[in-house]
Amino acid sequence: MSPAQQRALETLYPKYGIAFGSSPLDFDAVFGRRAPRVLEIGFGMGETTATIAAARPADDFVAVDVHPPGVGSLLKQIDERGLANLRVIRHDAVEVVAAMIPRDSLAAVHVFFPDPWPKKRHHKRRLLGAAFVHELALRLAPHGILHVATDWEEYAQEILAVLAAEPLLANTAADFAPRPDYRPFTKFEARGVKLGHGVRDLIFRRRAM
Repeated sequence: MSPAQQRALETLYPKYGIAFGSSPLDFDAVFGRRAPRVLEIGFGMGETTATIAAARPADDFVAVDVHPPGVGSLLKQIDERGLANLRVIRHDAVEVVAAMIPRDSLAAVHVFFPDPWPKKRHHKRRLLGAAFVHELALRLAPHGILHVATDWEEYAQEILAVLAAEPLLANTAADFAPRPDYRPFTKFEARGVKLGHGVRDLIFRRRAM
């Protein structure tokens, strides 16, 4: 972790961070307004999350990750860019969703390039299993979007099968979706493409029950 990231964790988390807790978040109180809410899970060094939040000032974003350098980096970007619509939770995403995200409250969930855990013996560590996908679907408002992107073909197929099997969700495409304009083309993605990793976007919508 760089000195700047460490300083950001120490000085900016109290301003832009949300402490993990056992009670559902009051989004209106956190952001001081009522707006569509987007949950970003696993944001790396934060460039994509900050870029999307800057481009969509009418939406509020809660970004969750555990990696200290990435959290510090995103906090620094929030401060430098004056992003009033972005907050950070440094904690395990599964626990955050279970304890802090109210049901039917989200306009969207973004999970961009989750760890594929490529070795077969590690597949059980993958984030997007059936149980967690169901919990995410419950947190979406009717017609809310679950958007996943990955550059691992085998994991993409697994995620597609898991999302398609969730009764609360409906695919917006025949299988994989075109990359929407709001998801930036990142350095990470460009590197994957150079290595021959085709990027797959999966965009599913919460059914109106």
